[in-house]
Amino acid sequence: MRYHALAADFDGTLAHHGKIEETTWAALRRLRESGRKVIMVTGRVIEEVLTLVRNPNAFDRIVAENGAVLYDPTTKELRTVCPEPPEEFVAELRRRGVDRIAVGHVIVASWEPHQDTILHVIHDLGLELQVIFNKGAVMVLPSGVNKATGLETALVELDLSPHNVVGVGDAENDHALLERCECGIAVANAIPSLKARADLVTTSPHGQGVTELVDHLVTDDLAAIAPKLVRHYIVVGKSDGETIGVDPYATNILLCGTSGSGKSTLTTGLLERLCRAVYQFAVVDPEGDYSAIELAVVLGGSHRAPMVEEVLDVLREPHRNVVANMLGISVEHRPEFFTQLLPALSDLRARSGRPHWLVIDEAHHLLPASWEPVAELTLRPRGTLYVTVHPGSVAPAVLRTIDTLIATGEHPEQRVREFCKAAGVSSPRIAAVERLPPGQALYWKVGTKHARPMQTEPPKIERKRHSRKYIEGNLGSTHSFYFHGPLGKLNLKAHNLQMFMHLADGVDDETWLWHLRKGDYSRWFRTDVKDQELADQVHRIEQDIMLEPVASREAVRGAISRRYTLPADDPSGLVDD
Repeated sequence: MRYHALAADFDGTLAHHGKIEETTWAALRRLRESGRKVIMVTGRVIEEVLTLVRNPNAFDRIVAENGAVLYDPTTKELRTVCPEPPEEFVAELRRRGVDRIAVGHVIVASWEPHQDTILHVIHDLGLELQVIFNKGAVMVLPSGVNKATGLETALVELDLSPHNVVGVGDAENDHALLERCECGIAVANAIPSLKARADLVTTSPHGQGVTELVDHLVTDDLAAIAPKLVRHYIVVGKSDGETIGVDPYATNILLCGTSGSGKSTLTTGLLERLCRAVYQFAVVDPEGDYSAIELAVVLGGSHRAPMVEEVLDVLREPHRNVVANMLGISVEHRPEFFTQLLPALSDLRARSGRPHWLVIDEAHHLLPASWEPVAELTLRPRGTLYVTVHPGSVAPAVLRTIDTLIATGEHPEQRVREFCKAAGVSSPRIAAVERLPPGQALYWKVGTKHARPMQTEPPKIERKRHSRKYIEGNLGSTHSFYFHGPLGKLNLKAHNLQMFMHLADGVDDETWLWHLRKGDYSRWFRTDVKDQELADQVHRIEQDIMLEPVASREAVRGAISRRYTLPADDPSGLVDD
């Protein structure tokens, strides 16, 4: 379910001439029976609302006074979310001839044509107040307060995100409300400017329009409107000058490519844009590649396993994201943790619509080709990014959910064909490419005839690698660096970067230079540390035959330090922050 709540204006929307019709009440009951919340968002003072509405308990919250007051009908608790204007403001309005003044807990309202006088009083008293118009009414509120801010406050109490809310209204003061909701609806009697900005206009006016909207929500969760919500698309890159975006709700992406080809950078950029748009995400991180990301709360690490309960605790707040770092879990037990975490995330999404996105790194380890779905482990049909090297190593059940494929690095066309074979779909027309440089990718909308080269959208914040597995972890025998020397007399194993620099300082100059001239260091950084940029920098150092051993050691250390965090208390100069 995409939409978990309806936020509806009162006058001109739910009600006509202050009255909600019986058919509209019945529609609201159906909506709540479907498991959704109902929130009234009105410019009226709460006391007026309670005299006009026969059943306030039909609403989970009432946002009154155009966002300044929040009321819980169940507990009858009322609270203001901003300070009220000073008493001299109302007194001065009356002194200057403004009549028909209504004063609420925060709001001060009158009618046109008094708006000019009201603005002059605000100016002369030096107050930070704003004027909002509503079909002839002139409302005065503290600066920055509107229906959208009031709705945000209500949603925090209900543990909901605006991305899971439909907003509906009819007047000038509903612009902010409709803009903030994932889907904004104008009833047929709405003012022209609101209709022009709405994602949909109902065919019926007032409460009949709300009833029409509820019918669509209950029947198909507004599926027919989804293609119109392009304003929420998340940019992934550009092709031939055209921006390529993905639907943040309806997309499942497989990102595949060789080591060091920019998969992590592309993923980080996507997460950054999701975060900027306030879509909540969770990252399942088997190897600690996202342990230093500043967009999320990172749980777990090389010395501690994350717990399912604490992951869920972070995600209960709609504006917080989470990374489950699994380095503290032995490799053989990581799939077991994943099988506990995924159902818990699925249950949370069913109840709240969140997290909006799930990123599964190293998907071939957690969901290998041999994996078969079971009843308690349901794959998400949308809102998932799977990251892997080889598509064929991922479970076919996963591949069948993919609608967008992005390939990076060497021979991307081979990755596309590998995916098509494993998923049982027809391959697109695609030209052979030896290697795509970082910042470029192959984009394919599964089922279309052509795959497109794409310039990927980089993160706005410079990404510096901090992965613990490369710094202080154990890369294993096959991925470690070995100092052998020209005669093969040594067998010094560097199982991470910290040990590499420690051994590099200790080996004799002949051994250091022998590996340097062979290009062994850049090769290791490229293939095993999976850092293309570091490998390129060190390769240039290896090509400078004029460098002495001491200078080349410092140059390599400097290249590493520019990519990784170097606190003063680490003797090797390498540690994760």
